[in-house]
Amino acid sequence: MKRIMITLCAITLLACQSDGNRVTVSTFGKLADGRKADIYTITNHNGAMAKITNYGAIVVSLTMPDRSGRYDDIVLGYDSLRNYLDGNPYFGCIAGRYANRIGKGRFTLDGITYQLTINDGGNHLHGGLVGFDQVLWSAEPVIEDSAAGLKLTYHSPDGEQGYPGDLDATVVYLLTDDNELKIGYTAKTDKPTICNLTHHSYFNLSGNPATTILDHELMIDADAFTPVDKGLITTGEITPVAGTPMDFRQPKKIGRDINADYEQLKFAGGYDHNWVLNGYDGTFRKVCSLYDSASGRYLEILTDQPGLQFYSGNFLDGKRVGKKGIAYPFRSGLCLEAQKFPDSPNKPDFPSAVLRPGEIYRQTTVYRFSVK
Repeated sequence: MKRIMITLCAITLLACQSDGNRVTVSTFGKLADGRKADIYTITNHNGAMAKITNYGAIVVSLTMPDRSGRYDDIVLGYDSLRNYLDGNPYFGCIAGRYANRIGKGRFTLDGITYQLTINDGGNHLHGGLVGFDQVLWSAEPVIEDSAAGLKLTYHSPDGEQGYPGDLDATVVYLLTDDNELKIGYTAKTDKPTICNLTHHSYFNLSGNPATTILDHELMIDADAFTPVDKGLITTGEITPVAGTPMDFRQPKKIGRDINADYEQLKFAGGYDHNWVLNGYDGTFRKVCSLYDSASGRYLEILTDQPGLQFYSGNFLDGKRVGKKGIAYPFRSGLCLEAQKFPDSPNKPDFPSAVLRPGEIYRQTTVYRFSVK
């Protein structure tokens, strides 16, 4: 497929279009140091739309049709850059260098122990105090024959948040004419390091974030999950889901078992765990589905990753006022994050997250939307 790539340079308002696929850009706001963040509006041939800012590579908005053809925004977030700068629970961002948790923020690689920044109790979460969700990425629109999107790049210097090596990361978002949000990741380093990137949108397929996601029906193609301790750090065990509230091998409503008398759910205040996806050999396959029967919106997730973190919005509490002035209540959004396993640098039996010079970190994950 032929790709036409258009570079922004210093233009403040830009429109790129090909056969109904369109990318426009405008100013989203300014960072504390005066640098400007932009927001890119991507529209496909069907009228589905994604709004993405180069601050944190955040998907600010994603509109998809319901079964009657009505388009609604199905991800949580904010209307202004200022709200993202004031702190947020990773709404819509790219998390890295290491998505998820690393116990005590410490790992050993090639005999050298590295101490990362601590930002989650006594642990390291989603890249630390200033992860990839809080940096300004370089961006340029991408137009393809049946898709439009955004290419984002970020240079993470040696020692940033305690990580070894310069890391050059690239993320390409594509909104396809099949109503897919396709995310391609690559990264390279000049020194042995670890790398594990993921996307962190909070989905509510109803299009009404004032409601919970407890009636959404979830399927995860996984026979096992990785249990956690009280600090939500993986124990190193791989536990079968059969006979537990963690069993989503057949679609079931999220609310059915979320309050069950089960230690893992009590530790996390709901679901906040990694599932060990079936069929992992590096190939791309369907691993998950999510359905909202009221709207008819149906989401399928395809990935080449070994794990999927399902988080049920346990820390949302109604105090965060999001887009259109709507306060986001408890469990009003959920995350489905394809990635390596949590704390894998300290768990030798987990899939490795080590990246070495000359290697390329690659990941492809697709969020495919339809109705039924």
